[in-house]
Amino acid sequence: MQRIRVTATEQAHLEQLFKTTNDRRLRDRCQAIVMAHRGRKRKTIAQDLGVHRTTVRLWLKQYAEQGVEGLQIHWGPRQQGRIPETLAPTIQEWVKAGPQGCGLDRANWTYEELATYLYQATGIAVKRTTMRVFCQRHDIRPYRPTYRYLRGNPEKQQAAREDLTALKKKPTRDSACC
Repeated sequence: MQRIRVTATEQAHLEQLFKTTNDRRLRDRCQAIVMAHRGRKRKTIAQDLGVHRTTVRLWLKQYAEQGVEGLQIHWGPRQQGRIPETLAPTIQEWVKAGPQGCGLDRANWTYEELATYLYQATGIAVKRTTMRVFCQRHDIRPYRPTYRYLRGNPEKQQAAREDLTALKKKPTRDSACC
C-alpha cells in the first residue's frame, strides 16, 4: 500500500478545491486524497464515498503521479453524429419540397419517413429518434398531418369573421345610456 504525503499548501489547495467546485466527482477525489493523507485505509475511504476500493486506489495513484491535475475529469471527444452536419440544408430542402417534391406518394413527412428517405438517398441508416434529434438541433420541422376535423367550413368561417367584426365595433354615443 502506497502512503500519500501531502504538504500543508497542497492540503489547503485540495480543501479549497473541495469547497469551491460544483463537480461532485472532483469533490470526492479531493476528499479521498485528504482522507488518505490522514491515514485512513482505502477500504474505509471507499465505503464513506460510496465507491469501490479499486476506484480509490486509482485516484490515489493518479494523484501520486500527476498531482491535482491527475484528479481533474478529462472528457473524451464525443461520438460523432450518424447524420453529417453538411446534410442539414439538403434535409431542409426535402422538408420544404414535401414528399411529393421528392417523388414519394405521401402527404406529409414524419421523422420515420425522413429517416427512410435519407437511407434511400444517401445510404445512411438512422432511426426515427436520431432523425428527430437532428431535425430539432437544426430547427427543421416536418409537416404535421392535417386532420379532417381541423379543416374549416368556409361558410362557418365567414360567419365567425362577421361575428368577430361585430364584437370589435365600438358602441356609439347615441346608444349609450345615462
